[in-house]
Amino acid sequence: MSRIIAIDYGRKRTGIAVSDTLQMIANGLTTVPTHELLAFILDYVAKESVERILVGLPKQMNNEASENMKNIEPFVRSLKKKLPDMPVEYVDERFTSVLAHRTMLEAGLKKKARQNKALVDEISATIILQTYLENKRFSSL
Repeated sequence: MSRIIAIDYGRKRTGIAVSDTLQMIANGLTTVPTHELLAFILDYVAKESVERILVGLPKQMNNEASENMKNIEPFVRSLKKKLPDMPVEYVDERFTSVLAHRTMLEAGLKKKARQNKALVDEISATIILQTYLENKRFSSL
């Protein structure tokens, strides 16, 4: 099997997570400056077997897209143009930042580490991917 990549897109930096080849476990991969994201993804896909790419869909509580969609949509269009055979899906990312902070707190990270926004973004991407993997697994039962 191939890996699945999840992206927590931000204006300045973007968190990236990747599944194992069995698509059971999500692992934080890295955080990259957003202006380098497309090049990073293209390089990663050239080196690793990737089945699909998930992009966090920022929605507000009323289910409308948040303001960041105006930044995400051009990136997704570029990604689809560069990788036309790669499935790219949006996945609801509501509450992932809150869950990331809670995860860091429960893991016992010190306050300084919890303020590391790059780490929050990477953990958020991991949560997006792990939720997707679990939903996929349970829907096939």
